[in-house]
Amino acid sequence: MSLNQTPSGERIQIAFFGVRNAGKSSLVNAVTGQNLSVVSEFKGTTTDPVKKSMELLPLGPVLIIDTPGFDDVGILGELRIKKTREILNKCDVAILVKTAGEILNNTEREIIKLFGDRPYIIANNKADLLQNIPEPNNSNEIYVSALTGFNIEALKNKIASLVKNFEQDNKKLISDLLTPGDFVILVVPIDKAAPKGRLILPQQQTIRDILDSHNACAICQENELKNILSRFTPKVVITDSQIFKTVSEIVPKNIYLTSFSILFARYKGDLKILVDGAEKLSRLKDSDRVLISEGCTHHRQCGDIGTEKIPNWIKKFTGSNPEFNFTSGGDFPEDLSEYNLIIHCGGCMLNAQEMKSRLLRAKNSCVPIVNYGVAIAKMNGILNRSLEIFNI
Repeated sequence: MSLNQTPSGERIQIAFFGVRNAGKSSLVNAVTGQNLSVVSEFKGTTTDPVKKSMELLPLGPVLIIDTPGFDDVGILGELRIKKTREILNKCDVAILVKTAGEILNNTEREIIKLFGDRPYIIANNKADLLQNIPEPNNSNEIYVSALTGFNIEALKNKIASLVKNFEQDNKKLISDLLTPGDFVILVVPIDKAAPKGRLILPQQQTIRDILDSHNACAICQENELKNILSRFTPKVVITDSQIFKTVSEIVPKNIYLTSFSILFARYKGDLKILVDGAEKLSRLKDSDRVLISEGCTHHRQCGDIGTEKIPNWIKKFTGSNPEFNFTSGGDFPEDLSEYNLIIHCGGCMLNAQEMKSRLLRAKNSCVPIVNYGVAIAKMNGILNRSLEIFNI
């Protein structure tokens, strides 16, 4: 996979924040070397987040995000601020753009507070208007000029220094559980939901991780699995969660078994939190509300896993009839307290920062959360087996 084809969920996401007319869009254009955002002397020119996947040296594949002013006004302004807050939940590095020579105002202080523990930089823009450029107050502060290009390269290097130990670079899907030379079987059903002519992203990424770590794999559908197992003995079988039960009955107990969704639970979030959340499945009642959330948007088909299969499996497993609500894409409630359980997809289209943000929101609302693979394993009585390879 070339750098230009790196999925957005695997890119370092760098977002620019600030009040209106601080020069965010101009600075984004200067950093990217492109006219990515429309710029104007009038306040509020940027009305929606603007995103651009690109290669930013010395970082590599990144997603640059320009956001509306955080001090926008009116009903539309409130909606724009909401969109900006959504970007805050997913960005890995935050850049606060302010006017050089001016002290932080209350809105800018609020933005910094919202950054939380993520790395951030204060970029004092329009430094060309100052007669003398002072020394920055902190190591995470820099004076720049989008107009003249002053210190733009220094800003890019400062961003790179913040993410040189970027956590996602050190996390692996499966290869850290393998020894070079191991053999893996991937069970990939080809049904009406499968994209024509290609594999879905979790399958592609798992294959690449196996190959990158000098291991080998075979890929088959569930009806060929017995034949493959009669010829090869893999260290682990990884399956699509929807056929977990069928595959578990075929794979001998001395071979590890897990699913793509469970691998992504560990890769993008916190597997232990999701395993703990699975316990709530056994205690669901008719009066309970369940949120089923997917990180991507796709055309719903008959037999859709999120809106049809999982609700039906829950009703059969629990003997209850809870109320189900559904969200997809970037639509994930800030306040989750009205729900008794959240069931989330594997999150392959989300970056780790956004997945962790969703887990944190569930924790702060005291609502158990589980993902598709963990939930399906729990309801089929094979959760412990599916976790053996992780030793948790």
